[in-house]
Amino acid sequence: MYKPALIAGITMAALAVMLGAFAAHGLTKVLPPEKIDVFQKGVTYQFYHAFGLILAGIVYASFPNKQVAMAVPMFLGGILCFSGTLYLFPLLEVKNVAIPVIGRLITPLGGLLFIGGWITFLLGILKK
Repeated sequence: MYKPALIAGITMAALAVMLGAFAAHGLTKVLPPEKIDVFQKGVTYQFYHAFGLILAGIVYASFPNKQVAMAVPMFLGGILCFSGTLYLFPLLEVKNVAIPVIGRLITPLGGLLFIGGWITFLLGILKK
């Protein structure tokens, strides 16, 4: 087992539950439905990749190599960049805070980190 991946995955899953509950119960008074949908998309992708982290932690026991281990920071970076911006942008837009163009580039970077994490994970499996 790869304990850091397991800890990160379980922590990210718990945080996703909290953020999902916050969106469903706390944000409905503040955000319009289309902004809540964006926020929830961040929760969904965080959940997917929390499970990816847990899976990487378990798989590492049978396939201990740097590619499987490297998927972990890529998944975490993807959660931070992709899901993080999907949490932040709806809240900023409601407050009429302008989002700089550079901020809009962070979301696709997160998506690329997710894709890279899965490809790296696959390469680690194929290596053995």
